[in-house]
Amino acid sequence: MSNILPIQPLTKSAFAPFGDLVEADPATMRLINGGTTERFHALGHAQALGEGAEVIINLFRGQPRRLPYTVDMMERHPFGSQSFHPLQDRPWLVVVAEDEGGRPGAPRAFLASGRQGVNYRANIWHHPLMALEEISDFLVIDRSGPGNNLEEYYYSISYIIMEISR
Repeated sequence: MSNILPIQPLTKSAFAPFGDLVEADPATMRLINGGTTERFHALGHAQALGEGAEVIINLFRGQPRRLPYTVDMMERHPFGSQSFHPLQDRPWLVVVAEDEGGRPGAPRAFLASGRQGVNYRANIWHHPLMALEEISDFLVIDRSGPGNNLEEYYYSISYIIMEISR
């Protein structure tokens, strides 16, 4: 059995329950470096919880997901945030769910532009990276350190993303 999963636009307010939308926000802009650089300040907050934990920077190369696509699992990282930033100007999908008693509830899908990143707070259910159309590189900031920082959950009912309407 499957449910259709609609795709919503990715906005700061819609994504707020899950973390930070990371995009150039004029309200946070400051001029630095003698006025030659615009700094969009404090768009997200990295979390690295637990003794011996540290924030690390990675490069992920995502294979494109083909639609229709079945969402049948989610993951979360209890000890740290995870932030994804596309390095090419290509759209990608963000799928998240609220926690319902230790497991993910019904997922929500967002279409992110190639100029939008997200920062999932620690312990937020999300689907693994979902590049679209082409192989895509992402700068990923997350936690390294002791402890099992990955929990996966497989739904008994799957959700299908049919197509993207732009």
